[in-house]
Amino acid sequence: VVGVRRSEEMYQTPQSALSTGYEPVSEMSNPITREIDRAPASSIVKMLHACDIQMFQEESGLAYEKLLSNQVVETLMKVAERVQLILEDSLIVLSGCGTSGRLAFFITVKITFLGGAICLYIIAGGDRLLFVFRHINTSDRMVLIGAPHQAPFVAGQLDVCLQHPDVYTPVLIGFNPCVSLCRKEPIPGCTFTFHSVVERMQELSKMQKAFLINPALGPEAISGSSRMKGGSATKILLEVVFSAAHAANSSRTPILYKYRMKSYKQALDVTYSQAEGIAALMEAAGHRRVCYLGWGSLGLLGLIDASECKPTFGQWELSTKLLLNAVSTGAHIFKGKVYQNYMIDLQVTNSKLYHRATRLLQSHSVRKEAVEECLLKYTSSKGLEILKPNV
Repeated sequence: VVGVRRSEEMYQTPQSALSTGYEPVSEMSNPITREIDRAPASSIVKMLHACDIQMFQEESGLAYEKLLSNQVVETLMKVAERVQLILEDSLIVLSGCGTSGRLAFFITVKITFLGGAICLYIIAGGDRLLFVFRHINTSDRMVLIGAPHQAPFVAGQLDVCLQHPDVYTPVLIGFNPCVSLCRKEPIPGCTFTFHSVVERMQELSKMQKAFLINPALGPEAISGSSRMKGGSATKILLEVVFSAAHAANSSRTPILYKYRMKSYKQALDVTYSQAEGIAALMEAAGHRRVCYLGWGSLGLLGLIDASECKPTFGQWELSTKLLLNAVSTGAHIFKGKVYQNYMIDLQVTNSKLYHRATRLLQSHSVRKEAVEECLLKYTSSKGLEILKPNV
């Protein structure tokens, strides 16, 4: 696929990002889906398949690690070893915002079923946000946190963990790999920024007192829609870690990490082999109401997808997630909520979405000053304090 190579080139050089203004990988426009808003259902499915395949690309000498990179696999092994020890007599906390928080809940349910109450979840905004979409201003224990690299909710928890490295082992999962370009915006009421927190984590990671898992997946099919590849990769990484730890505890069986991760690509290919049926369902969803009916973990995934689209364990679940993502994304496209591959039905309710809206308008030849003036007037009229006056 020609677009795959082009999208890799977009994020392989940190220097070019610095010179042109930083745009996180997950916020970039993926060349594969540049005309997805005008494509028929059958072509949309092919585009989504091509984008999802990017998750499993092998190392190719690029500047950033990929999901199957040796360094990522080695870090997973170290985290799994730590989880194995903690499973014996302590607690693991999964925490995140939005998609990450919902996956924290989903994985916690699965882990609790398998091995007892040794795992808790935290979602920004509380349990109500598990199944209702809403953007929000965002002894040995292990805290695994998945989030975009600018979420104040995550930065606060990481800061607490880093202040007590003898008590907590923080693990940060993200997919915007140029850490040096993390946002340095001030966080209200805090003396630190997300950038400073991640820098401290990098130092502790050298002593294996903290871990960063931050591969590049390539831009999302719909710019900024991290529920798609970002959500799938988060689920894969957490599943591999916990399944390895459980296997080591129960049967002392070694896990072939990269082989296990590659098995998910097989699930992806099998799912998209049903392209004709997915396209028919997608087109129907674009003109009708969508209702989810399911049971067990598959039912939970239906609820989570529904909450993501007012807008885990097992490859059946990944396959179900891919199908639900495809149908809900196609429905948004057919209902006119996507321009090119940008979601334009967007409520500017936090800093991340403010910057996304700014970049979107600027990309269509609107002056930066005019964009910021209009957005600040809009947010003020809604009573939102997204940015400090000096920004």
